[in-house]
Amino acid sequence: MTDTKQVIIQELQQASEDTLEEILKLLKIRKAEDKAEDEEDIADFHAALEEAKIAGTVPWSEVKKELGL
Repeated sequence: MTDTKQVIIQELQQASEDTLEEILKLLKIRKAEDKAEDEEDIADFHAALEEAKIAGTVPWSEVKKELGL
């Protein structure tokens, strides 16, 4: 177990019930935010794929040539 986890567990064991409820609310909010970010990333990925299908892509060899690699 990491030091951070150990410290959090120790703090939680000493926290009041009200504090634990607030922490739980914050964790749920953070989890929802993370899920929303993941869903946005997935939507952006699918949009980029569609754009690539429509507009096409540039071959890697051409990109390297333009960059002088």
